Amino acid sequence: MVKVSFNSALAQKEAAKKEDDNSQVLILPPDAKDPDDAVPVGQRRAWCWCMCFGLAFMLAGVILGGAYLYKYFAFQQGGVYFCGIKYIEDGLNLPESGAEAQSARYHTIEQNIQILEEEDVEFISVPVPEFADSDPADIVHDFHRRLTAYLDLSLDKCYVIPLNTSVVMPPKNFLELLINIKAGTYLPQSYLIHEQMIVTDRIENVDQLGFFIYRLCRGKETYKLQRKEAMKGIQKREAINCRKIRHFENRFAMETLICEQ
Repeated sequence: MVKVSFNSALAQKEAAKKEDDNSQVLILPPDAKDPDDAVPVGQRRAWCWCMCFGLAFMLAGVILGGAYLYKYFAFQQGGVYFCGIKYIEDGLNLPESGAEAQSARYHTIEQNIQILEEEDVEFISVPVPEFADSDPADIVHDFHRRLTAYLDLSLDKCYVIPLNTSVVMPPKNFLELLINIKAGTYLPQSYLIHEQMIVTDRIENVDQLGFFIYRLCRGKETYKLQRKEAMKGIQKREAINCRKIRHFENRFAMETLICEQ
């Protein structure tokens, strides 16, 4: 009988070799990335494109928001004038004598006025008058858009009509007039001009009317107006529903009738 035996030393050597193989440590260079954290090239490119598009949208939003804020703060910070003019009802001449008679025939219009010369825009706010038969209103004359908008504060309705440059002073000239009025240079022989507007179609999209008129009329019923000839003197008025606004944006006073047939 042959007896088979194993060399214990050889067996121990092989076992130690296996343990050394199992205990080997993988050493990576310092700039090497963890294999578990590696991202496929396709995903990296998609992420980069998303990042670029996101930054582009953010930049566009910042530009548009900055433009809006510029106009908003320019509107808020512009100088506001509170002044008025004296005028003679219906343009009739005053008697040469009699101070009381002259005082009785004079009427006064007072209003808040703001002018943005760079934007070519005039803002007029007509408060509720104490004695005159008139309605409160906010008015915007946009020379860039060639439009005028009236906001009737009692009805909370907006009315838009092409700008009448024959009766509305340009912003620069109007500002000079306001400075003279503020300095005490009033217009003792000013007169009243009548104009009549007829309400026509409703305007659905006020955002097409420019930033300043949109700011005045957004969220309100807005209509187009058709102008009748502006005439000086006493006018015969038809029996229709009219709103009266007395204001000035020139060396004379204006009485604007906004009528619905």
